[in-house]
Amino acid sequence: MKRNTVVLGVTLALLALFAWAGWANWMRRQQQAEQLLANAAKGTLVPNTQGGAPHYSTPLEGKPAPAFALEDLSGHKVRLEDFRGKAVLLNFWATWCGPCKIETPWLVELRNKYAAEGFEVIGISTEGEDLKPGDKAGLERQRDGVKKFVAEMKVPYPMLLGGDALSQPYGGLDAMPTSFYLDRNGVVVAAQMGLSSAAEMEANIHKALGK
Repeated sequence: MKRNTVVLGVTLALLALFAWAGWANWMRRQQQAEQLLANAAKGTLVPNTQGGAPHYSTPLEGKPAPAFALEDLSGHKVRLEDFRGKAVLLNFWATWCGPCKIETPWLVELRNKYAAEGFEVIGISTEGEDLKPGDKAGLERQRDGVKKFVAEMKVPYPMLLGGDALSQPYGGLDAMPTSFYLDRNGVVVAAQMGLSSAAEMEANIHKALGK
């Protein structure tokens, strides 16, 4: 009886030790993940000393835009690297975003104006729904909403789904719309957050084209 009690005590102690080790390992991983998130590049709005609209400052400026592969409306995977050699405007938007609806006709007009010079717009839907891998129902909900928007606005450029997954690498995406302008080498040369103007967009497109 005494021996059984000792064996039981040792077994319980070992189980407790393993449980503590597992918990400690989980805590360490959580802390590492939180540290990585804290260190992630965040864009910020900088007040305009001249009294105009604030400037969106992104730590991505001057650096290659983070790579991605997202589905388009036909279900095909589209990669950022597919557009290397073109100047690109990455436009993060959402169907519920009022300012996005205002700027979309400008995007369409500017895309058509500069397409022959090697310029393309890529629309990236950020519906506020972080889709998990394999969430076909969620992806189809986004697809249906974006298809309706594209038809109404007569959008000629690629529209991609699941953009919420890019929030961290692209600096937070705290407001819609948010746009990044890439030169022909895929380097970010300018960025905008919120509704700006067609003139400001065109000036940034010139930067991307190297004009």
